[in-house]
Amino acid sequence: MPDKRHHRGPHPDDACLFTPATLPLLQSAVSDLSWLLTREYASVSALKLVGDRYSLRERQRIAVARSTCSDQARERRQRSQAELGDAAGRTLFIDGYNVLTTVEAALAGGVILFARDGSYRDMASVHGTWRKVQETVPAAELIGNLLAELRVASAVWHLDRPVSNSGRLKTILEQTAQAHNWPWEIRLVPDPDKILRETDQLVATADSGILDECSRWVNLARIAIDREIPNAKILDFSDRAA
Repeated sequence: MPDKRHHRGPHPDDACLFTPATLPLLQSAVSDLSWLLTREYASVSALKLVGDRYSLRERQRIAVARSTCSDQARERRQRSQAELGDAAGRTLFIDGYNVLTTVEAALAGGVILFARDGSYRDMASVHGTWRKVQETVPAAELIGNLLAELRVASAVWHLDRPVSNSGRLKTILEQTAQAHNWPWEIRLVPDPDKILRETDQLVATADSGILDECSRWVNLARIAIDREIPNAKILDFSDRAA
């Protein structure tokens, strides 16, 4: 069935799956899963154990998994995190789909997960195909205005070439940058994760696999959402909530 969505907004079931009443249960699930991962339990079996214990639905399990990390991973990510202001006068490598879709989702009223490592993550995933939504250009402009305000010397967006419509997104981002005279470069690459894990440039991402290996990273999506989208639907699974 063709994807006819016009927004990166909430799933129809989210209104009942993520409520003030369910939040304490989900926070307990995040705490339990983090405890297991800290003790090196396998992630798949640990998630099943926790999900079954709390009778979680599929999207609730996804939220718990994306919000959780071991103590070791959290500490490593916190040590390598830089302030966005540190990007002033420097080049910033951006994990394109990761950052853009999170800001799109926040603009559209979708669920945003305040994860245990301090990152913001959305519930949407790009599986082989990307589709432009009404929030795409506003999200790109919101990010661009923030980078311009902070005087980032240049932004290099990395998009997955194998994802369908990546070329179209590249064009959209290039046109947005040209309209505002922003110093952006948009790269279509086979494997952005590998590049972002190995670069010595600052990286903007919330991808856990990249955060666990990259040299330095900035919490771009969270900063953009906190500053510019005050009505975003944030579910707090951070240690602060615990």
